[in-house]
Amino acid sequence: MEQWLLSLEPHWLWLSLGVLLVALEILVPGFFLIWLGLAAAATGIITWILSPAIPVQLGLFALLALATLYAARHWLKRNPIESTDPLLNQRGHRLIGEMLTLTSAITDGKGRARVGDGEWNVRGPDAAIGAKVRVIGIDGSSLIVEPAFVDSASFDRV
Repeated sequence: MEQWLLSLEPHWLWLSLGVLLVALEILVPGFFLIWLGLAAAATGIITWILSPAIPVQLGLFALLALATLYAARHWLKRNPIESTDPLLNQRGHRLIGEMLTLTSAITDGKGRARVGDGEWNVRGPDAAIGAKVRVIGIDGSSLIVEPAFVDSASFDRV
């Protein structure tokens, strides 16, 4: 097995490494391995044409890897990937504007409200159980709320 591996031309090893890294990017997405795969493939092509020594190949791969990563980072800063749902993993932010019902009275600015089939901590003006509130912001794991109806009798006037 060792003889077989040693008998391969170096450019085939680099090209194989490039294909392997690009394939790993598909299996383990992170938008990182593809650039190393491209650097390995480019090293393979240059090795095929120029046949440099192994240390030169390793240095070339290192330089190309840095160059591709830098170029990708620079390109992504200028062309950010647009999401169809930018708040997908920010559930609290997705609740801004929603109407909720208090399940625990807001006293001293703190209470709880029903969100779907669960409850969230809320902060806002004092209000009685069952009062309707509107989410206007989020602070950590607490929703910031305001009265849904300003003239509601369930809110204390200050």
